[in-house]
Amino acid sequence: MAATRIQSGVTLTANYLDRTAQDALLAAVRDVIARAPLYTPRMPRSGKPMSVMMTNCGPLGWVTDEARGYRYQETHPETGAPWPPIPQIVLRAWRELGAYVHAPEACLINYYAPSARMGLHQDKDEQDFSAPVVSLSLGDTGLFRVGGVRRGDPTRSVRLASGDAVVLGGEGRLAFHGVDRILPNTSTLLPEGGRINLTLRRVSPP
Repeated sequence: MAATRIQSGVTLTANYLDRTAQDALLAAVRDVIARAPLYTPRMPRSGKPMSVMMTNCGPLGWVTDEARGYRYQETHPETGAPWPPIPQIVLRAWRELGAYVHAPEACLINYYAPSARMGLHQDKDEQDFSAPVVSLSLGDTGLFRVGGVRRGDPTRSVRLASGDAVVLGGEGRLAFHGVDRILPNTSTLLPEGGRINLTLRRVSPP
């Protein structure tokens, strides 16, 4: 399955997961959520709630709150329980798409309700930028915006449909990116509507 170059270091593999694989991944995600419930994170300093809900799986999870800001930690911020392990179907995507020898340490799961969005940002809370970021989409199509490594760089918008995969690596590892909006009723995968995005990351140096 061929990947399309969006820009240097940023690639899109359309329909990486067919419907059967999407159903299998969704079942795995539901199992993670049952053990590590979705919660609403808050922005550093302001305490403003983000429009997405999130959870994690893997040895580490990405979290943020008003008091301590962006960070990785080993436990769910509300339950205090360790994060569930990363499902095998997700690890396979890391191996096939990321082409990185070391396993991911964190899988951030974001749920976008139909009105949710994500502003332009860099994934830079990790210590190992040589590892890629691998992203999988489920559910309604999201308008994904990606730019350069400086906030003022030109951006372009790409539609990410259910089953699509994006990789940010090399020169694109620190590209600014975000989700402008969700296009409702573009997928039948999630009965409740909205979009689920899984983002695989390596946090620590090998």
